Amino acid sequence: MFFDTDIGGVVHNLAYLRMIETCRTKLAGKMGMDLKSMAETKVFPVVVRTEIDYKRPATLGDALLIRGRLDEMQRARFWCAFEIRRESDDALLITCRQALALVQMPEGRPMRMPKEWQE
Repeated sequence: MFFDTDIGGVVHNLAYLRMIETCRTKLAGKMGMDLKSMAETKVFPVVVRTEIDYKRPATLGDALLIRGRLDEMQRARFWCAFEIRRESDDALLITCRQALALVQMPEGRPMRMPKEWQE
């Protein structure tokens, strides 16, 4: 989108994070944590770390493909990995990893990872 770019037509770094947020929300739904169930259970995945590498810029008009996956499980947090590629030439533009913790609200209490995620 035009609002995702600067005056030179290059995509802003913040726009990439917004795209990753959208992908992560869809991934959470596939893992059984859709927005409705999070609101009902009051258990939310909270980003505690983001690592992002900018390989190549996307520009105004590029169609982008964002892929996300569960990458690593630990006792009290998990990592998701993301890639953003340009559809026209499959060029790798961004790699990203995010560490998340499950938090029970409103107490703000960290939780252990569900056993079914280990499988």
